[in-house]
Amino acid sequence: MPSRRRFLTAAAAVPAVAAGSVACEADDAAPRPSEASGAPAVPAAQAGADRLNFVVILADDLGYGELGSYGQRLIRTPRLDALAAEGLRFTDAYATAPVCAPSRCSLLTGLHGGHATVRENPWGPGGQGALTERDFTFAEALRALGYRTGLIGKWGFGRERPDQPSHPNSRGFEEFYGYLGHRHAHDYYPAYLWHNGTRQEIPANRGGAREVYAPDLIEERALAFLDAHRAEPFLLHLTPTAPHAPSQVPDEGEYADRPWPGPDRRHAAQVTSFDTLVGKVVDRLTDLGIAHRTLVLVTSDNGPHEEGGTDPERFDASGPLRGYKRNLYEGGIRVPLIAWSPRRVPSGTTDRPTPLTDVLPTLADLAGAPAPTDVDGLSLAPLLRGSGHVARHDHLYFYRHHSGVTPRADAVDHGRGRRLAEALRRGDLKAVRFAPGGDRTAPDDQWDVELYDLARDPGERHDLAAARPARTAALVRLMRQSWAPTPRPREPFGLTLDVTGRFTVTATLANGSARPWTALRLILRAPGGWHVRALDPVTAPRLAVGERITVRWQFTPARVTSDTTLACRATAHHAGEEVTYTARTTPG
Repeated sequence: MPSRRRFLTAAAAVPAVAAGSVACEADDAAPRPSEASGAPAVPAAQAGADRLNFVVILADDLGYGELGSYGQRLIRTPRLDALAAEGLRFTDAYATAPVCAPSRCSLLTGLHGGHATVRENPWGPGGQGALTERDFTFAEALRALGYRTGLIGKWGFGRERPDQPSHPNSRGFEEFYGYLGHRHAHDYYPAYLWHNGTRQEIPANRGGAREVYAPDLIEERALAFLDAHRAEPFLLHLTPTAPHAPSQVPDEGEYADRPWPGPDRRHAAQVTSFDTLVGKVVDRLTDLGIAHRTLVLVTSDNGPHEEGGTDPERFDASGPLRGYKRNLYEGGIRVPLIAWSPRRVPSGTTDRPTPLTDVLPTLADLAGAPAPTDVDGLSLAPLLRGSGHVARHDHLYFYRHHSGVTPRADAVDHGRGRRLAEALRRGDLKAVRFAPGGDRTAPDDQWDVELYDLARDPGERHDLAAARPARTAALVRLMRQSWAPTPRPREPFGLTLDVTGRFTVTATLANGSARPWTALRLILRAPGGWHVRALDPVTAPRLAVGERITVRWQFTPARVTSDTTLACRATAHHAGEEVTYTARTTPG
């Protein structure tokens, strides 16, 4: 059954309405779900030299020290090293969790692990995590402004089915190609991938055959997306699965003759192939003549892995940091982050502690799109523009609740790898603590607490908790304050549509952004033959910050089937730009 709320979401295409259209319409071709379609049609933003494009590239388990620009010596990453030299390299960037799903949820939504919907990997105590209708992503922010949005690669949330709130089409990405499920993304030679709501079989890989390498398909689709939208503003979120285990590549390339075990040779080839992919994206942007108006961000979802026989110590994959994937020490959560845009982003380095929750407010700020103010991230726009003061976080919070362990990570945790843990950085001080088991409500005196000074001890070798009990206790109090037992209630933002009576439908448009909206207009679309009458004004001159407008329509249905939908489109002006939100509901 279609959800009552489709906020810039999948399946139903809401046609653009001409300026002379009335505010309640009937249409024989009313929006209907389609498994093959992407997010609903939103008028494209006006193309222009001042409209910035975005490419956000997320590696899977790429360690802080696995790029040459971050100290790597055995694995070649020339293209990323060049981007780091030409652009801005972050030395203190952070994933919000040491494993994939919660980290990616925070990146998309701007909420850290104490507030986000997804806080564990699928095989953790909570099972498969899914995004919900209350989750607002950076893709939704840009879609409202008319950006073309695509996610190519790994999604990893929710069930493997279309037309559900956790599907990428439902979370602002009009074009999706890749892996829907988390576990499925561990297969480099899959028997199928997804295109929007359609499962596309790969017959050559059936029965465990290895004929078609999924990273090649992901690369092809990503470059095609750039080609298709070169003349209009776009967001591409490129999420290849390299260098996640298993270490599988068609060939080991330049590492074939290295005297290393096979998993290490193939892991090195995976990292270099990721570097090559980033280079191809940059080359395509350059060839299309749009590199100068495109911001490229490259980062990773957590620290380096050790699965499948890969030895992260061979490559010094965490650099000078302690720990690996699954650890809340720096090696598990501090990640590479490179920002590049010719003649826009200044070259150099920054040591600003920067969590990936900052991506959503940054993209919205740079694009001029409204976005929720109740997120944990802060905009990096002044820093990327090379001017002005950029806000700093009071503290950064990290959370882990993961039942699986690996030997090196567990040894770093001194055998506490299966225990719930959390960490918090404030200034240069960082506290890490481990619960007595999996119960976060356990009294504080039952936790193991450690304190480190990252300025003097980035490798977290010297525990200062006993010597500085007052500072340790202060950080523990902040951890307690940073955690909400359930995802915290969000301030209303955007459009919702509900059947509120037997023959009444109500739309609510809420301004949860930082600026007022003007010139509001709401239009309801109904199937052909229906009679629809607005009970409230469908326009308003202004909607202040924190306010909402509600419009009710009375409808007389001609015929209702299981897939009949009512659809609403709301437009408003934000900072001089028109934004569009859509929603739909089922009256039956």
